Amino acid sequence: MNREEREARAKEIAAFRYSLIAELANPYLNRQELRALVRQKAGREHEVPFVGKRTLTESCLRKWLAAYKTQGMEGLMPVPRRDSGNSRAMAPQETTLLVTELESHPELTATAALKKLQAAGRIQSHPSSSSLSRFVRSAGLDREGRLRVHQQEQTLAFEFFAPLECVQVDCMYTVEVPDAKGRRRQAVLLAFLDDATRRILYACFGFSENALAFECGIKHILAAHGKIGRLYADNGAGFVSLQTRRILDILGIVLVHSRPYKPAGRGKIERFFRTVRQQFLSILDCESLANLTDLDMRFHVWLEMEYHRSTHRGLGNKTPLEVWLEKAHLIIPLDPTVSLNDLFMHEEVRKVHKDSTFTLHGVLYEVDSILVGQRIHVRYDPFLPPLRRRLQVSLEGKSYSDARVVDTYANSRVKRAFNSEHLVVEKQPPQDSPAQPTTPLSASLAASRLPEAPARERQS
Repeated sequence: MNREEREARAKEIAAFRYSLIAELANPYLNRQELRALVRQKAGREHEVPFVGKRTLTESCLRKWLAAYKTQGMEGLMPVPRRDSGNSRAMAPQETTLLVTELESHPELTATAALKKLQAAGRIQSHPSSSSLSRFVRSAGLDREGRLRVHQQEQTLAFEFFAPLECVQVDCMYTVEVPDAKGRRRQAVLLAFLDDATRRILYACFGFSENALAFECGIKHILAAHGKIGRLYADNGAGFVSLQTRRILDILGIVLVHSRPYKPAGRGKIERFFRTVRQQFLSILDCESLANLTDLDMRFHVWLEMEYHRSTHRGLGNKTPLEVWLEKAHLIIPLDPTVSLNDLFMHEEVRKVHKDSTFTLHGVLYEVDSILVGQRIHVRYDPFLPPLRRRLQVSLEGKSYSDARVVDTYANSRVKRAFNSEHLVVEKQPPQDSPAQPTTPLSASLAASRLPEAPARERQS
């Protein structure tokens, strides 16, 4: 506990004591009224700060009252012990050894450090756990604080030279925009910034941070510009998808996550977001926004006409567009034989049920009956709605027919043969077939589509 924390703790205790004796300090109270009021306050429980529910004695209340009358609020401040910060259960030499051990090994708890020194014969005392805890807190050597000091690192400015060598990506919550149902929701800006040139390679607005928008930005940059060396992002939900990881591993793109609660490592993208707030959002008429498309269009006009054409002190007073054109020859183009549409397809594993179906994203699909009971691999385009997707099916590297959305009405007209696993569609009678017999028996058999038995069989 540092000095500021101790002072705040003492002030809170003094304020609690004053709340109890303020009424007792009334000069118009006579002796009988004062005695009755003190007895009343001492007869009930009080929530004492940092202690809990306690009952106070009459002498304690009278002592606080006398101290307040002579010294004011200073008299209500807790008086520190003369041996505060020292352990009475250990010798001074032993406390020095324990402090040195805790400072040099911040990962150890106080109990572990004490046992280690006792096993080495350097400490002979056996303090209780409460005494040890009080000593550690008073010395400011709690484990979390020691780890925090040990893990403090120097923040150094970094910069890459070639375009696309490092691309920083992050999200920023902006203004409220009407959604498709007319409800106003906060729009989220996803931006990809080139570290070497400060150019915004891709930006879009949405209503949430999601992995699909992140993948869409990566796909756009690869198709429009070239290979990405590394992506630098935080640990947000949209940047840690397993599907995205798999795609980046295939492309050979390194995804680097900044340390949690360390925004200084993403200084360039954070500086861009501050520029967006100051120069774009501050003068934006939010009430006139019709939807996300309207907001996105206005943002890209400002981005191309203002931001990319404004000088940047970190670029030697050049504009991001000028630096991008100067270094464009350093960009490594993507192999033209690479199909981005195939690379960015998602993969899932599903088990085929006994009725030749499986479920994906709430939609029921059916496959060949030969795959019943198998765990198949399904590939699909995540940017298409579920009902419009083409699901490619494979098993152990062998491709099968694409999965189809189940049509329950069509399946109701299909029967399965008793001795076959394949579907058999029964033939419908032609429309110009002759009229069936009108006898009651023939009519009932015709309605059930069963063949009428010969007359001699009926007689037998």
